[in-house]
Amino acid sequence: MKKIEHIGIAVKDLEASNEVYAKLFGKQAYKTEAVESEGVKTSFFKVGKNKIELLEATKEDSPIAKFINKRGEGIHHIAFDVTDIEAEIKRLKKEGFIVLNDKPKKGADNKLVAFLHPKTTNGVLIELCQEIVS
Repeated sequence: MKKIEHIGIAVKDLEASNEVYAKLFGKQAYKTEAVESEGVKTSFFKVGKNKIELLEATKEDSPIAKFINKRGEGIHHIAFDVTDIEAEIKRLKKEGFIVLNDKPKKGADNKLVAFLHPKTTNGVLIELCQEIVS
């Protein structure tokens, strides 16, 4: 793993939350996009070398909706940048981590993503991210 890629924060209202974080960081989100497969709308803020991703559910049965219903708004996941996501999935499975998807899938911000179950990471949802090279 190379670095923390971003921190994901689950929010009920993306527009209202974008206003809050724009005031906090002194700048607007640089990107907003929907990820239909995950039932989520996202926005990204750059803070120095770091990124914050806000996530709003677009479907009642999406992972973000379930998270908010169970825990409320707040930190949802920490994402790490990796060079070879398929090799990392294989390595982490061998180490005993529960990987929630066997193959990486397309996520937001031009990334391939995979998640590790919080049961095996001290209660923290971990996302692996690899830049999609066109």
